[in-house]
Amino acid sequence: MLLASAPPGSQFTTRQIAEGVNIPYNHVSKAVLKLRDLGVVDVYRGRNGGVRISPLGRSVSVGWLLRQLDTRTDMADCESLENACPLSNNCGLRHALNGAKEAFFGALDGLILADLPHEQQMKPVFDSIGLRPGL
Repeated sequence: MLLASAPPGSQFTTRQIAEGVNIPYNHVSKAVLKLRDLGVVDVYRGRNGGVRISPLGRSVSVGWLLRQLDTRTDMADCESLENACPLSNNCGLRHALNGAKEAFFGALDGLILADLPHEQQMKPVFDSIGLRPGL
């Protein structure tokens, strides 16, 4: 949302993003790499490098993005390395939880990421990293 709300062409370092949204730098770095792999952000290396939202990133739905970022294959997580749940065969709970997960994502399919941030929300973040965009 930070990148989507910045003026077109703006880019930030991962450190600026981490400071702006008060998240550990290593978490932001990992997230940026994943978003780059999805084509949602463009990453530029070097002295004048940084991260900026890509054209795809401006148009993706929140539901689509969360589906891509969710690495769980099963909401119930009924299996472990030591044991498998003896109730997992045709489990109604497992099926219901996976359906609920998809319903959750589906409810967010109508929200476009770039449409979410607004000036009042983003102003304190931009102030904290020293950017004064004309939102």
